[in-house]
Amino acid sequence: MTPSTPPGDAVPSAFAVTVDDVRAAQKTLEGVARTTALEGSRYLTRLVGSPVHLKCENLQRTGSFKLRGAYVRIAGLSPEDRARGVVAASAGNHAQGVALAAALLGVHSTVFMPVGAPLPKVAATRDYGAQVVLQGQVVDESLRAAEEYAAETGGVLIHPFDHPDVVAGQGTLGLEILEQCPEVRTIVVGVGGGGLAAGIAVAVKRFRPDVRIVGVQAEGAAAYPPSLAAGRPVALDAMSTMADGIKVGRPGDVPFEIVGALVDEVRTVSEDALSSALLLCLERAKLVVEPAGASSVAAVMSDPGAFEGPLVAVLSGGNVDPLVLQRTLRHGMAAAGRYLSLRLRLSDRPGALAALLGELSVADANVLDVSHVRTEPRLGLDEVEVELHLETKGPEHCIELSATLRSAGYTVVS
Repeated sequence: MTPSTPPGDAVPSAFAVTVDDVRAAQKTLEGVARTTALEGSRYLTRLVGSPVHLKCENLQRTGSFKLRGAYVRIAGLSPEDRARGVVAASAGNHAQGVALAAALLGVHSTVFMPVGAPLPKVAATRDYGAQVVLQGQVVDESLRAAEEYAAETGGVLIHPFDHPDVVAGQGTLGLEILEQCPEVRTIVVGVGGGGLAAGIAVAVKRFRPDVRIVGVQAEGAAAYPPSLAAGRPVALDAMSTMADGIKVGRPGDVPFEIVGALVDEVRTVSEDALSSALLLCLERAKLVVEPAGASSVAAVMSDPGAFEGPLVAVLSGGNVDPLVLQRTLRHGMAAAGRYLSLRLRLSDRPGALAALLGELSVADANVLDVSHVRTEPRLGLDEVEVELHLETKGPEHCIELSATLRSAGYTVVS
């Protein structure tokens, strides 16, 4: 079921994607894509001061929203195009979406992935039936290889975001949000190439032009702010972020026009904010979300007073390498003040380390790791240096621990 007649012409018909395209995509996806849950977040609701909901697209088939656009694009191909097969490039989420969509439609798929793509994403893409080619260090390099391969073989390139059918497919998520939360005032969504934000904007603004749509990018991979300032897509010279799902060096031409006209704001978030948001999703919402998927939550946590509710934060994906998840969670705990690293100087005498650990036990700190150094030139003959990694109860506990150790006579180096 989709919203009824819109109140006005908030979305220009000149765009490459219209709300009719999104409605048609929704019909195409019936029985294929799940209508994912909309879950309330009590923690974020208290933080913002009005209702906050999480749109759990991390629970979509293949673990992200990418199936929507990929399936609509491939389903729209002619029999002749399908017979030639499809080609894609991705770090993981689009790869899996294309692989499953192609398998469901009986089409051969070849997917180019960066050499360093997470192994679970590579394995899942193969399991869905795609032929995987590892080429390029980043997605942009893999995409160039995929374009060359498509030109050589006649395969149809399924772009991750820069095609009207893909944008229309992603826009079905916007229709679901309006159905599940008709009173929504703000939608916050991560932005890479812009396909998801553009699709949501087309769907939502046509029916609810009053809804504020906020895009979110990682600080180290934020191509949209300079592009919007320039009035055209601008490529970044370099990128660095843990959020590989939104690590895109240049906005797509199709979504850029829509984002520039309909998305109200594009914000950036730090790596600390991304890891803290991922930790929050895991601990409070019991949801496994990848860093890119948690970018919307990171924006809300970073500046809760900037958002009007009811608010929907889109969790765009949950495909995270367990090793990356481990590192990100530890980073998130450190950012939240729940890890403390210290270096101390001790007298080199029997029982000194045991006494130190006893002080920490009384202070209720959990020792995760201890490094005991005796031979550094910077140390005196009767000194040792101890590096400690502690799990704490939060920032105030960190301050208390440092003060306790100093008052006990220990020299805290850092």
